[in-house]
Amino acid sequence: MTDKNTITSIFHAFEGKKFLIIGDVMIDSYLWGSVDRVSPEAPVPIVALNRRESRLGGAANVALNIQNMGGVPVLCSVIGKDDKSELFLELLKKQELTSQGILTSEHRLTTVKFRVFGNNVQMLRVDEEVAHGLHPAESAMLLKRITGFLEARGIDAIVFEDYDKGIISPWLIGEVMKLARQYDVPVVVDPKRKNFTQYHGVTLIKPNLKELREGLNLNGELLNPEQIHKAVLALQDKLEVEIVLATLSDKGIYYSRRSADGSRESGNIPAYIRDVADVSGAGDTVIGLAALCVATGTPVELMARICNLGGGLVCEMVGVVPVNKDKLLFEALKKFCQK
Repeated sequence: MTDKNTITSIFHAFEGKKFLIIGDVMIDSYLWGSVDRVSPEAPVPIVALNRRESRLGGAANVALNIQNMGGVPVLCSVIGKDDKSELFLELLKKQELTSQGILTSEHRLTTVKFRVFGNNVQMLRVDEEVAHGLHPAESAMLLKRITGFLEARGIDAIVFEDYDKGIISPWLIGEVMKLARQYDVPVVVDPKRKNFTQYHGVTLIKPNLKELREGLNLNGELLNPEQIHKAVLALQDKLEVEIVLATLSDKGIYYSRRSADGSRESGNIPAYIRDVADVSGAGDTVIGLAALCVATGTPVELMARICNLGGGLVCEMVGVVPVNKDKLLFEALKKFCQK
């Protein structure tokens, strides 16, 4: 338990912190309709379309989460040179997010995830994307843009949001880590399997159970707390990271922080009981909140509690939705503070 002043001061400290978010951006497109019959052409339901909606997704949703909490995010990514890229840039403008870090490429598609809902139930997802790596010249241009932001903006933390769509490469990770050390900027990572072992020496890494198992080449499931504890410590030692936040779905979050003297602080934060409508985007919320907490020096246990609570809150909403600051603060004061 903690006191209300501590929680309130942490949330206040989020205001104005600047973040560089590097990774795969996308559009989350929703088709909403009703279903009352089956197609005569195939045994599939017919969705009578009522409305369409497009939202920012991937690393852009991380930016929205940080922005909603009072932070100042700058996205660095590469999208296609196509009609969907125009829509993506319009969505950025609508959300008052800068596009100065966004490059366009004739060699890529702008990633779009189409989700079809019938009677408020997701029935199908169609992904339009390419997942190959950037051309070397494009990676160099992206790094140049990243370097410029670090030189000019006083960045408080760097976020790698890796969806395995090709924006992030071992070379880019290595070059950004050099810059992070040069400018003394903490780095937090939401990893995927392809680059999992490349994030050596980052401040914080946030794998889920699947990523933890695959990243460490473990056989079998991570079923009990002891197995999860050993896996987290193994990851921490292998990559020499300070903090691991392992998201455990309905089992909450396991955290571990390794101090400079080798001592560790670790524990499991159980999930709060929620009416889960959709888990999409919960990981984006957790890594965004983790970045805010790292930038403000929030103690690791309290960081884990805030991230756990925020990730649960967005699961109550259908579709990819960033966390609401006022609601999260209200819930944190209610659940974390002594009466």
